[in-house]
This record gives sequence, structure tokens and C-alpha cells, in this order.
Amino acid sequence: MSNDHITELFDKDGNLIGCLLSADAWAAAKPHVHKLLDIKPKPELRPEPLADWEMLKEYWDFPYPVDMDVHCETCGARTENWQQDDPRKFRLSSANLAGLVSFACQQCQSKIVKKHFKDEITSETVPYQEKNQRKEGRY
Repeated sequence: MSNDHITELFDKDGNLIGCLLSADAWAAAKPHVHKLLDIKPKPELRPEPLADWEMLKEYWDFPYPVDMDVHCETCGARTENWQQDDPRKFRLSSANLAGLVSFACQQCQSKIVKKHFKDEITSETVPYQEKNQRKEGRY
């Protein structure tokens, strides 16, 4: 990696006060910096979109009752009613009026997508994949 990835910052007296790293340099250095400084990143937990789920239930027009069961094909976790579990086995990720509902398995982090069609419900499980920081979008 060349020096083009690091910009040193100095105060008015010429003292080094910090540096700027390019996105590629930070992606490479971040795990090492966190380890050296004993920083444990906190996972960002957004609140569940329960209002969206309630809206889907309010406008439910499928010929079958609202289904509350969720099953993870990756690790085998299962529940008959995801809202009544304490602690939650599955967290609601999204829900919309079209009948598309997704959950995150709290055991293995897989994504479970339930598609509510007129005559049937399909469910698919997508195993969790670690995010590649080098492929992160840049704006």
C-alpha cells in the first residue's frame, strides 16, 4: 500500500495531531486498530418494524389465517409464534403490504423470508454471510 492512502495532519506548530486513511487503508487497518485499542464493535440493532407488521395484519386479505410460525433451515431453530418468544428466537427485519416478511435468526443470523401469496406461503432461508468491508459502497 502506498503513502497515497495516508494523509498526516499537523497543527499550526507542525506537531502531528492525527491522520486520515483512505477507505481501503481503513478496511485493512480497522481490525488491528480495534484489537490494539481493545474496542469491541457493538452490533447495530435497529428496532423491529412492528408497525409494518401490524399494518399487514390489519389489511390481511389472504384466505388463510395470519401465520406466526418461523423456521430456520440453517440451524433448525423453530417457533410457533415468533412474537411470544422470550427471548426472541427471530427478529422481524421487514414486513410490507404485499405479504413479504423477513426475519433474522438470533441463533445463526440467517435471513428467513416468508412470501404470502394468494393460495400459499413460501419460506426461504439465506445463510448469514460476513460483510466484506472492501466491497462497501462509497458515496
